[in-house]
Amino acid sequence: MPGSHLNEGTFTMTLDLTTNYGGLRLRTPIVVGACPLTANEQTRMALENAGAGAVVLPSLFEEHVVSWNHRRGHTSQLQDPRELDRLRENTRDTVCPDAETYLAMVNRASIQLSIPVIASLNGATDGDWLDFAGELQDAGAAAIELNIHHSPARNYQGPRELEDKVVDLAKSINNSITVPLFLKLNREYTSVCHLARRLLSGAQGLVLYGRDPNVDITLDNCQVKTHWGLTQPGSIGQTLGALMSVYGYCPAMPLAGSGGIGSPEDFIKVLLAGADVGMVVSAVYREGPDVIRTMLDGLMQFMEQNQLGSLNEIQAKRPLEFSSEEERMNCIRQFSTRPDWLEINAANRNIQGDRWGHPQRCQPQLVTSPPPPMH
Repeated sequence: MPGSHLNEGTFTMTLDLTTNYGGLRLRTPIVVGACPLTANEQTRMALENAGAGAVVLPSLFEEHVVSWNHRRGHTSQLQDPRELDRLRENTRDTVCPDAETYLAMVNRASIQLSIPVIASLNGATDGDWLDFAGELQDAGAAAIELNIHHSPARNYQGPRELEDKVVDLAKSINNSITVPLFLKLNREYTSVCHLARRLLSGAQGLVLYGRDPNVDITLDNCQVKTHWGLTQPGSIGQTLGALMSVYGYCPAMPLAGSGGIGSPEDFIKVLLAGADVGMVVSAVYREGPDVIRTMLDGLMQFMEQNQLGSLNEIQAKRPLEFSSEEERMNCIRQFSTRPDWLEINAANRNIQGDRWGHPQRCQPQLVTSPPPPMH
């Protein structure tokens, strides 16, 4: 919130929390990421009132757009009626059952809110569904976030081919719209730093990273299953490392930090690491919209304690990075320091379970000496 005040005795400090995220001027650096919560009108209002700088609507999937094109008589890559029926069945119970409903939601949200509304597209191919980005812009979206779902690695000859596809998709969509395009990346790319530099010509920002499901195998029938859970608070280590690396190599690319921001401290660290904004979802699910106000209060307190009047002054402290020698020495220390066995095993538990590994009872066990050396 521009013009926010903090008082200490007779001293008053005016703090400027505005930030520029890929061409969007935001009043605060907190963005609520794409999730079903933002489909609800009252929730969107509460998020804005709590201080969010922008909201990302739930994703509209490629399958929705393919069906939309078919209903309008447009040429579609899927001409088989059975495939279209399966698409309709799979998307019937989603937050937005069809593209028409999504366009109406974008339009309503853009009128309702005074903060930018970002529409989200999720797809796996480079088909004609990408033209729908222009429809979202016309409906009132202030920006488009593209979440690319890749087919299995066996469909590509190498990582360069996969990354070429991402770059081509970004350029194709960017050429069809005038609002900013943000790409939400996952962690599978060979070098996000180099990909970021290639994407400067097609994207106005990157989100690091998209959420992947937890993968498990059920032992009863040897089937693979996935589970979507909330990100654990404080689990931002990988996100911080990625932000520092990408910002250090390609500072011209605007960045959003996503994944594990659960406290004001997490939020501040993301900004220091290189992000222009921090995206929150799981924290809002846990604590409600007021968690945004808590994070902003923490940010303002940090700025006041460090005599920082604006986010520009926080950004001036970047890049934060290890020297190559320091990073190497840290690695050597971690892998060569003798562990303290008493400390490591103080919390050890002797877990008994059935043949499937289900725990039955736990009893403390303390190992008082290190294991014998291996020969």
